[in-house]
Amino acid sequence: MKTQAMAVATLASRVAGFVRVLVLTAALGLGTRLLDAYNVANTLPNAVYELLIGGAMASVVVPLLARAALTDPDHGVLYTQRLLSLMVYALSAVTLLALAVAPWLVDLYAPGFSPAQRDLAVAFSRYFLPQILFYGVSATAGAVLNIRGSFAAPAWAPLANSLVVIAVGLLYVLNPSFPLLAAGTSAGVLAQTALVVWALARSGFPIRLRLDPRGIAIRRIGGLAGWVLLSVLGAQALLAAATRVASMSGAGGVTAYQNALAVFQVPFAVIALSVMTTMLPRLSRSAARRDHDRIVRDLSLAVRVAVAVMAPIAVALVLFGRPVATLLFDHGNSAPATVRLLGTVLAVFGPALVPFSAYAILQRGFYALQDTRTPALITAGVTGIGIAGCAVSGSVLPAGSIVVGVPVSYTIAYTCGLAATVVLLRRRFGWIDGRRLLRTHLRVLAAAAAGGGGAAAVLALSGTPAATVAAAAAGAFGYLAVARLLHVGELRLVVTTTLAGLRPL
Repeated sequence: MKTQAMAVATLASRVAGFVRVLVLTAALGLGTRLLDAYNVANTLPNAVYELLIGGAMASVVVPLLARAALTDPDHGVLYTQRLLSLMVYALSAVTLLALAVAPWLVDLYAPGFSPAQRDLAVAFSRYFLPQILFYGVSATAGAVLNIRGSFAAPAWAPLANSLVVIAVGLLYVLNPSFPLLAAGTSAGVLAQTALVVWALARSGFPIRLRLDPRGIAIRRIGGLAGWVLLSVLGAQALLAAATRVASMSGAGGVTAYQNALAVFQVPFAVIALSVMTTMLPRLSRSAARRDHDRIVRDLSLAVRVAVAVMAPIAVALVLFGRPVATLLFDHGNSAPATVRLLGTVLAVFGPALVPFSAYAILQRGFYALQDTRTPALITAGVTGIGIAGCAVSGSVLPAGSIVVGVPVSYTIAYTCGLAATVVLLRRRFGWIDGRRLLRTHLRVLAAAAAGGGGAAAVLALSGTPAATVAAAAAGAFGYLAVARLLHVGELRLVVTTTLAGLRPL
């Protein structure tokens, strides 16, 4: 039931996040330089946090906390306190440094901005960069809760963030104020952090900052995190390259890319990320017991369940990208041309959804073994392919369509990364449940093709909103019918148990 609760909480948080995006889009205007500047500045704290800490959270911190909880006499309490203290001290220093170099960070992500737009993004970043510390504390406290078997608060906390920012956006419509918009956005992240820390205190964990964080094997963490840093650096380099290319598409390019990416990531977060969050502590415990067969079975089931859900959503993105963009973003001060561009980018993102999700899930197999080197090298290859694709897009596509090449680059890069991950995991474990994985993929592909064909046929008859709804219904019915006919057991598991757990079929 933990995975089910995670999925519900993540869905609620993502829905609220979408409402936040819609409110800000209507208030600031899709396609305006103001919204582009806001989005780039709001990307910076996430990028810096992910670069330094975020990647290490899943690959290093959670496995170490799980081992300490199993082996330490106090069930890892002292170890956790020292690790949390180290995070607070280190991220406070990083936040101060980021504030000092904010103009350089803006230049890195948005070379296509005009001087006035650059100054606006820098001004926003002065308010947003303290979020680095907030995100770090929230993530670490959430990891501690997950190890202790509590997943609710970390999953629901982003909802508090979105509700605060929604209120700020509505107030901005009534009274446009830069300090309100900038400070209110960071207040949302502070609310998210406060909720997770409060939940950790209520769980009975003694929250205490240790002046001396030694005794947690900092050298070992550094050795593991060094490869993680390379991995996250690669992911952030791809994000930076994509944002730079999008900024060269003219006004609205950055927003079109980031909003399309946000829509694309919703099913990933609700399904794949929920599965990964509840699965990683168990994988880490299995690795500590050297139960590698259990790791392979859990990874296989997680991928098969995710693919059974993601494949029809990927087809829906391809077919309904533009109608979805119009429905969500064609309001208020939005520019119609930018809405159309966003819809195209969203549709082209569709084919990336399945390889992106499967790649992210399978990488957890290496992290459970505390092998950070292998996924780092795979990510380096993914990054190289993705950046090359972005560079080609910037060179060969018309200025207004450059951003469309970004999701194509994502698809190629993550498909190659998935193939490399499967090969190396099979070499590590001796098997990867390949027959069952292949069988499920082929059956799901056939069902998704049938559903997509039916939806496309209905769309061809008419382009009205009613026809779009009918096409979506026809596609869903076709997929479910063919999936049942082909005995896609993973989809039956989702439907009958609503992801009630990751038990082998």
